[in-house]
Order: sequence, then C-alpha cells, then structure tokens
Amino acid sequence: MSNPVAAPSLRAAFARLRPAGVVALVVVLAILVAAVWPGLIAPGDPLAIAPTDALAPPSLAHLFGTDESGRDIFTRVVHGTAPSVGIGLAATGIGIGAGLVLGFASGLGPKALDAALGRVIEVLFALPTLVMALLLVAVMGPGTGAAVLAIGAATAPGYARILRARVRAVAGSGYVEYARLEGTRRTRVFLRHIAPNTLWPLVGVATLGIGQAIVWVSALSFLGFGTLPPSPEWGAMLNAGRVYISTAWWMTIFPGLAIVVTATALTVLGRTAAGGGRR
Repeated sequence: MSNPVAAPSLRAAFARLRPAGVVALVVVLAILVAAVWPGLIAPGDPLAIAPTDALAPPSLAHLFGTDESGRDIFTRVVHGTAPSVGIGLAATGIGIGAGLVLGFASGLGPKALDAALGRVIEVLFALPTLVMALLLVAVMGPGTGAAVLAIGAATAPGYARILRARVRAVAGSGYVEYARLEGTRRTRVFLRHIAPNTLWPLVGVATLGIGQAIVWVSALSFLGFGTLPPSPEWGAMLNAGRVYISTAWWMTIFPGLAIVVTATALTVLGRTAAGGGRR
C-alpha cells in the first residue's frame, strides 16, 4: 500500500515560493555568506577601537556609525552574524533533540508513559519560553553556553508536543496498520512510514524555531544573561547600545534590524516549508 503522506521534494518546495519567499531566500543566503565569510562583506576587525571616531553617526566612512569605542557598527553587525545565528542553531538543535526523544517516547510508548510525559510536556509548554529560559539561566548562571542550553530546553516542550500529536496520528493511520498486518517489523514500519511522515513537518517548525531562538538568545544577552560586550553578537550589541539610545541611536537600531530581518526571513521560509507537508 502506497504512502499517501509522502514528504514533498525540494523542487516542489521551491516551486511554491512566492515573491516574499524568494526575497526571504535571498536574505537567508546573504546571512549565510555573512556567517561563513564575514570578511568578504566587511574586511575590518570588529574589535578594533578608534577613540577619535567614537560615536560617529552613519556616513560613507562608517555606514552604520561607530560605538563608544570607535568600533565600526557595520563590521560588528556583519561579523556578529556567525555567533548570533550559530547560537540560534545550537539552541534549536538542543530543543529539537530533546523534543524528538520526548515526542517519540510519548507517541509510541506505553499508555502509562504517554500519560506521564504528556502531562509534563503540557505543563512545560504552558510556561512562556523566555520566562522558562530566565529561570534556567538563573539556576545555571549567565553566559553564552547557559543561554543556549536554557533556550534549547525551554523550546523542547513545543517540539515534543507537535511531534507527539503527529506520531499518534501517523501511527494510527490505515497504511501503518496495513503494514503491521502484513507482518512488517516494527523497526521497518518506523523507519519507512512513521519517521518520514512525522519528521518532515518539523523542518518548517525548526526553521521558524531558529528565528525565534535568535530573538530569545538576543533577549537574554540584552538582559545581561547571555553573551556580553564587547563581543559582536547582536544581543550583546543591543545591551551595549541601550546606554546611548538617546544620543547614538545607530548603536541599537542596526543590530536590532539584523535580528528582525533574520527572524522574519526565516519565518517566511519556515511557513513555506511547513506548508509543504499539506495535501
């Protein structure tokens, strides 16, 4: 019996891209270039200080202006792409990893295990992500590693909840029941039918999650619980610029725009990918 919920091909996913999706894809590709090869876009040193150029407004010499130490904001925003996006990816990876374990254990395990894990997942999911992350950081202490772990752990219940519901729906579908009646081994049923049809929706959700994780990790850095200045991480730059918000607005506007544009582009692509599993 053929699988009626097969994951779509990448070609089909690209075919569904509308103008907004194309723009988002171009933005994401530019972000990837900035993350992998920042010197191609901004060859300067993001930590180099120039006291005589301190707090210079945007100009041809300094496109995004300079900070209180004379560091070029444009260079810092570009070089901050790798740590900011990398932290978001790491936090999302931790959240998805934990969500996979909880979701599959709850969706495929015994009823008692499902009931226990289901209640835990629901309770944790009810807590706002940032509040839960702040609680975890308060226990572990501030720092980049703690912020990544906190955001990852705080987002895991959401992934687990989505996966659990999807696993239960697929495991109870007709084609899975037919495969079991044919005598197909459980491992083969899982690998051939359950896993592909439950993991594909997570691709879109994970893409959305990366953008959200970047925002939340930046929020922790802004509050002083994540990466700290003078690191060229976007949240840390917001933290440093808040003192000068009335006199040097460019110190916060441009890192903030980088966060918003990145999260928006990933959200648009994530919605396109999430819609790919619908028939």
